[in-house]
Amino acid sequence: MNQYEILLMLDPELAEERAAEIVARVKEQVATDEGRWDGHEPWGRRKLAYEINHKTEGVYHLLLFTSTPATLAEVSRVLKITDGVIRHLAVRRVASTHAKASAPGQAPAPAPEARVSAAAADDTSAAVQ
Repeated sequence: MNQYEILLMLDPELAEERAAEIVARVKEQVATDEGRWDGHEPWGRRKLAYEINHKTEGVYHLLLFTSTPATLAEVSRVLKITDGVIRHLAVRRVASTHAKASAPGQAPAPAPEARVSAAAADDTSAAVQ
């Protein structure tokens, strides 16, 4: 089983009851396929960078769960055909490789950047020429 998260963007004109029904349907599908529901974070209404289906805002929800890839495929299929869902993005959560692990439901901390000395940068540019 893998850990997944789905960022769900719903129509802002959608009734709150219908939004709760969509989230409950995903939760039920995960539970039916013997997965584990890890959490739900409602992010609320946000302004979109560009219009989608003549909408300038969306209501965001972050869904966290652990399941099989087949369950994720079924959840994604259902979300594609569900009225009221503008967009969704499903990604696999990765375990943090740092000594300090992030809390469940949070993105892992970024890896420290490798420092490149000026001399090394000059050597690579000379090799390219």
